[in-house]
Amino acid sequence: MHKNSYYIINGITFYRLLAAPVLLLLILLRQPDVFKWLLAFSFFTDAIDGYLARKYRTVSVMGARLDSIADDVTVVAAVIGLFVFRYDFIRQEYASVILLLALWVVQITLALIRYRKPTSFHTYLAKIAAVCQGVFLVLAFFMPASLLYPLFYLAVLMTALDLLEEIVMVLLLPRWEADVKGIYWLLKRKRKEEH
Repeated sequence: MHKNSYYIINGITFYRLLAAPVLLLLILLRQPDVFKWLLAFSFFTDAIDGYLARKYRTVSVMGARLDSIADDVTVVAAVIGLFVFRYDFIRQEYASVILLLALWVVQITLALIRYRKPTSFHTYLAKIAAVCQGVFLVLAFFMPASLLYPLFYLAVLMTALDLLEEIVMVLLLPRWEADVKGIYWLLKRKRKEEH
């Protein structure tokens, strides 16, 4: 692992942590135009730091945790922005939002009980869900609501599948692990260990 790459990549991730309170401030100040561009840039940096971490093999437990926290606070800021700036759309889709919130509460509660900290699995399904969420959450502030429904339902479906997979993985993994590819690879590894 090259030390400069490690610091640059974690610096990009740290930017997202710092940007989240700014995004919240922009919501409070009712600045949707600045908010949407800063949000888009934050999601872009999420893609960049993940790509660079894999390219330069700078994956670390601290980096995985930092990335997960930065992802979560960015998504929280985006969702709050949806409730403030696109309330009519969210009001029509409240059942889907409640479903995802319930699944997330179950997943995070199980992780905190079992590991005493949130998960950082970074599964393939989580990455697909994150891309769908990011695309929807960014475009939700740039496109008319009528065009958002296919993106919204795709993001909901992939996020629900990701949360269900993570719930199962928390139940299967006795100890906290970072960067587990998914249930298939976890079960494959368990079968190898048994033989």
